[in-house]
Amino acid sequence: MNGATTSSSLKSALSYCVQQVRNYDYHHYLCLLELPTTMRRAAFALRAFNVETSRAMDVASDPKIGLMRLLWWQDAIDKIFKNKTIEHPTAQALASVLSDQKISKNWLKRSVEARINDAQRDVDDIYQTIEELEKYAEDTSSTLLYTTLQAGGITSTTADHAASHIGKVAEKHGLLVKDGDRVEIRTDSRERLSDAVFDMASMANAHLQKARVLTESVPKEARSILLPAVPSQVILDSLSRVGFDVFDSRLNRGILGVPPLLFQLKLKWHSWREMFVIWGSMIVA
Repeated sequence: MNGATTSSSLKSALSYCVQQVRNYDYHHYLCLLELPTTMRRAAFALRAFNVETSRAMDVASDPKIGLMRLLWWQDAIDKIFKNKTIEHPTAQALASVLSDQKISKNWLKRSVEARINDAQRDVDDIYQTIEELEKYAEDTSSTLLYTTLQAGGITSTTADHAASHIGKVAEKHGLLVKDGDRVEIRTDSRERLSDAVFDMASMANAHLQKARVLTESVPKEARSILLPAVPSQVILDSLSRVGFDVFDSRLNRGILGVPPLLFQLKLKWHSWREMFVIWGSMIVA
């Protein structure tokens, strides 16, 4: 394969990643557009990798096929780090990024393994505690932010700490009802579901508050990477406006329940101000 063909193939792979994120993770696609151009290639490749693994079980007609896809990605990470060629556009883009930037293999593997473990659970084998649920979020969404920070050459314990909190808010994993320290899935009452969503939203809001406290200590070059905190706050505020009723049709309007222009203005404003958390708290009632 000559240089021109290689360049064309890589360009096609990167375009594929951008399109995947735009199609299946649109609010984060808009977040990535706020990154410096030098960071976007790596960020889109990593986010596309997350799209591939997070959707593996959803798009499969059979759970076994979804699990096979996840196992394929687990093996693909090993091959990428061994400089082996993989005929998949997201894998090719990821390999290109890894050839230029130092990214932890452990974070990538941890993300896939968390999804594999989740896929192997029985339908009625749900997370028993909030701590288990948050560990899943840490292993999937937070690791995505960690690797993006690494790709940007940013080494900051404070940024990692903020990323941990933001990741725990970003990962959505079913509707949960908190009963003491135990968590159960129930759908017998719309009102009870609203109470459950309120409990979980309150916990998510607490993580955003903790991230907010760290804002001034986070290096400026890291703040745009942490912009996913903005859509997290937007959906919490949207849930609050509808009384935490996840079946309310208003949540399906625009982007996360707000007009697209308003959402983009919020992102632009925070990007311009070099802030990543909306200053304002979730309305509780």
